[in-house]
Amino acid sequence: MNDSGVREVDVVVIGAGQAGLSAAYHLRRTGFAPGSGFVVLDHAPRPGGAWQFRWPSLTYGKVHGMHALPGMELKDADPERPSSEVIAAYFAAYESAFDLRVRRPVDVLAVREDAGGRLRVETSAGVWSARALINATGTWDRPFWPRYPGQETFRGRQLHTAQYPGPEEFAGQRVIVVGGGASGTQHLMEIAPYAAATTWVTRRPPVFRDVPFTEELGRAAVALVDERVRRGLPPRSVVSVTGLPLNDAIRQALAEGVLDRRPMFDRITETGVEWEDGQRVDADVILWATGFRAAIGHLAPLRLREPGGGIRVEGTRAAADPRVHLVGYGPSASTIGANRAGRAAVRDIRRLLAAEPAAAA
Repeated sequence: MNDSGVREVDVVVIGAGQAGLSAAYHLRRTGFAPGSGFVVLDHAPRPGGAWQFRWPSLTYGKVHGMHALPGMELKDADPERPSSEVIAAYFAAYESAFDLRVRRPVDVLAVREDAGGRLRVETSAGVWSARALINATGTWDRPFWPRYPGQETFRGRQLHTAQYPGPEEFAGQRVIVVGGGASGTQHLMEIAPYAAATTWVTRRPPVFRDVPFTEELGRAAVALVDERVRRGLPPRSVVSVTGLPLNDAIRQALAEGVLDRRPMFDRITETGVEWEDGQRVDADVILWATGFRAAIGHLAPLRLREPGGGIRVEGTRAAADPRVHLVGYGPSASTIGANRAGRAAVRDIRRLLAAEPAAAA
């Protein structure tokens, strides 16, 4: 800590989800000491990243593609146990096993230019000065709510996936689910046995994938997302370009009419929704399963955004500032992608910091 009370470290990691813990592991493994060499700041109250906030009915057995963190497998997890409990316990054990010393709850308010080519990280727990930054804040804190005419007049309840409490709360109600992704279909299939009626509405016809998700398909999907962030456009999720797996549960829901999709409505009324041709559906609840956006507002003072609205990245490095790496952003948003991105970011940062004395000479 310097005379002004600012704590100095080589690297600040923001976020302790999959991407942040992966980055912290690789920092520790390559010689950065927790506390003096790096610090991990996490705004959540407990270990578990965004998983700790998931609804209880999302059991571990329903989780698709949860990849283990580097150096420690997740073994013998009960598939019937809520994923929020399983993964939170795993992350807590991981932080302890590798002595990552995550500081929480800490809200990062802003990252600014600091003296001497360093970055000033302003938080609810004080200020850190860093030579490099790994941003791993994910998307959970920025649920996306579309706007439609009449939305404020609806007399029923509106909620987002981020607030989804589980299916029992919708017993006897008429529910409209908006969104064609994995969350929307999961919500519909869970809610249908309890609700008086369900209606599924999406902007585009859903695409169901009736072929195995091979490594080749995975690479192609990641390449599509990567191409967007290289152009400085806001990232799309990997899931959005892979389609929905046509498993037995989906087939049954299609056969039963639960996944009978309707096109997007044109307006919201006091009692439901309405299409331009006059068709209408009355509802007690509108559930917006409309995804999330990257939580990167705290990076605004660095002016990293491109005219297209996103941060252009090369690998994990922000093109506008080589000190800043984004992991779990765009193509690295999957769990396996986050692991690889954490390793790649640390490798780049080591090169950057090793070159600094020569550059200053």
